[in-house]
Amino acid sequence: MTLKEKLKNSQILLAKRPKGLPTKENFTFKDSPVPQPEEGEVLVKTIYLSVDPYMRGRMDDAKSYVKPFELNEMICGGIIGEVVLSDSDQLSVGDKVVGTLGWQRYNVIQESKVRKIDETIAPLTAYLNVLGLTGLTAYFGLLDIGQPKEGETVVVSGAAGAVGMIVGQIAKIKGARVVGIAGSDEKTTYLKQELGFDETINYKTSPNMEKALEKACPNGIDIYFDNVGGPISDAAINLLNEFARIPLCGAISSYNRTDGDLGPRIQTKLIKSRGLIKGFIIGDYADRFSEGIRDLSSWLAEGKLKYEENIVEGFENVPEAFLGLFKGENLGKQLIKVDEE
Repeated sequence: MTLKEKLKNSQILLAKRPKGLPTKENFTFKDSPVPQPEEGEVLVKTIYLSVDPYMRGRMDDAKSYVKPFELNEMICGGIIGEVVLSDSDQLSVGDKVVGTLGWQRYNVIQESKVRKIDETIAPLTAYLNVLGLTGLTAYFGLLDIGQPKEGETVVVSGAAGAVGMIVGQIAKIKGARVVGIAGSDEKTTYLKQELGFDETINYKTSPNMEKALEKACPNGIDIYFDNVGGPISDAAINLLNEFARIPLCGAISSYNRTDGDLGPRIQTKLIKSRGLIKGFIIGDYADRFSEGIRDLSSWLAEGKLKYEENIVEGFENVPEAFLGLFKGENLGKQLIKVDEE
């Protein structure tokens, strides 16, 4: 019996489109054959799988910056895996790789679609976190759009999430004063004591976010890194300084709403502050990834960056881990350990 014949594959498909908050019923599991790599391809066994908030938008049949997931087709996302069969000159059996692959135990992929990673630089999971798209999102969103200067005040919503905690630490590296907003005392304590945030706000226990921000930001807000949208962002926009910058990374507060997510008009406030608000996606910076990974790797090696991850065991638990993102259960990056190395 060949290795391929011994392997068993399973996929996760989008069973139906959610209305509001997704449930387990939106997913289905399907057994499938293990594909065979052809010339220039490799067979990759999934070790770690990432679930991310942006995937919620792809579950809707709506125009966006990326194509929606198709009904009854496999979902895809960030995966770290091990090459177990190779018909490639670039990758060998045993190599660890990272890429955007299908939610399944085994993927066949072209050698150019994955990147070999080095475990001697950082643990494997770091390449789905601080040294992956998560870290790069924080890096380019803050530095390219936010452009922090020493002494400025940077406010980060969703600050205990995978992107938010890295944003705050990079802002500190650049000499800024950093205020983090999160949803529990455990998270705000972590941000302040472990990551060195100057002030933190638990939005769930703050009856008036604008007053809480005024107290935490006596000199106003120069950069608001927005991961959540909603009432928190409404409050932050009222405190913008002149020429403030808003990197618009996410709006998780609205992803599962069905009421249109109405809010205040912001045009007058942006005109008065001469503020900049710019949405972005990490693919905008693809030709500069090496720059970001170079700096992030350096800061990580110097001990200037820390990262957290919440790892769930078992491929069967992928949907549950994804749903946990919208309940505020995770501190840092949400990952699923699918298989052993």
